[in-house]
Amino acid sequence: MNNNRVWITECAKAAAGTICMAAAVNMVYEPLGMVTGGVSGMSIIIRQLSGKLSGSEIPVWASNLLLNIPIFLLALRIKGRHYMAVTCFANLCFTAALFLIPVPVSPQKDLVLAAITGGVLTGAGLGLIFSGGYSTGGTDLLGAVLHHFFPYYPVGQILFLLDSTIIVVGAWVFGIRTAVYAVAAVYITTHLMDRIVAGGKAAKLAYIISDKCDEIGDQVMHQLGRGVTALEGTGMYTGKRRRVLLCVVNRKQINKVSHIARNIDEKAFVIISDIREVQGEGFVEKIQT
Repeated sequence: MNNNRVWITECAKAAAGTICMAAAVNMVYEPLGMVTGGVSGMSIIIRQLSGKLSGSEIPVWASNLLLNIPIFLLALRIKGRHYMAVTCFANLCFTAALFLIPVPVSPQKDLVLAAITGGVLTGAGLGLIFSGGYSTGGTDLLGAVLHHFFPYYPVGQILFLLDSTIIVVGAWVFGIRTAVYAVAAVYITTHLMDRIVAGGKAAKLAYIISDKCDEIGDQVMHQLGRGVTALEGTGMYTGKRRRVLLCVVNRKQINKVSHIARNIDEKAFVIISDIREVQGEGFVEKIQT
């Protein structure tokens, strides 16, 4: 019963995510010729070139389906069946949504608004899908396949090369001005997607170097209810041994940590950084399935 519930939840998130992505492609990217990479971007290029060369445009949904077939066949032996089942379902939903969602005859001419709208829709869609650990296929899946055969190249670099090539071709077909706004849409997509994928698992990490570590640590634990770890450190310039506090808090609490440290020791050295994910007591615990 639990496995069926998990399966239904994953499929529902995949369907919702692909509908958002398809809406961005049909209502924003395709009418304006904004190529943001991926197989959908390549499909927009194919539609434009086929119309010019033969007078008969190949629909974006058809190109998306056909281009993904060889990618799925290659990935079938590399990825697990469950992963491929959900990914295949997501891609079929994406293709169906591309077919069903109408493309406006008179598109919005404001490229700034188009980049924001398309970026938000795509980022929300990808965030829903990637938060479950899956993809819609396309260049994401192709990147994973190529990484299997060329393990010395990181997946991020492979994806960057694939998508950059598609965007450059899109700039050649539709013009550099549209391509610039397409890059802006990709930027919005990436940041929104990361926020959704991280969700409640994101946090802040604070390192505090001070001569009053005991007082600062006590106040952080008392006021925020967060654990604090004391590390032993040595200044390379002075050779002096000093204690370093390590504290992980949520985003709303990080300013309070900084204020506590400054109020107790004005000379405290505070380092704050982002954490993509944290698991354990007081945060999101890893769920075994």
